[in-house]
Amino acid sequence: MTPTHFTFSAAFLLGLAGLAFHRTHLLSALLCLEGMMLSLFLALSLWLLELNTTGFSASPLLLLAFSACEASAGLALLVATARTHGSDRLQTLNLLQC
Repeated sequence: MTPTHFTFSAAFLLGLAGLAFHRTHLLSALLCLEGMMLSLFLALSLWLLELNTTGFSASPLLLLAFSACEASAGLALLVATARTHGSDRLQTLNLLQC
């Protein structure tokens, strides 16, 4: 495994670990998801540069577009949650009260 592959794998796994273990605020979960998407985007871009293919050159941009849509939806949910519940803490959310 090259150091570049190790770096992107470690960045993805750190984002996944942060998402799994430090779920106190919704904003921290969204930041972990964005870190994971950024590492996937960079890894996919470098993988396509290594292969010298032009057929899949639009796939990193498509991933980046979906990541932007996911971030905007997450921030909209964050604002709605903060307005209705008064906090973005995940412990205050209860699906039975919605």
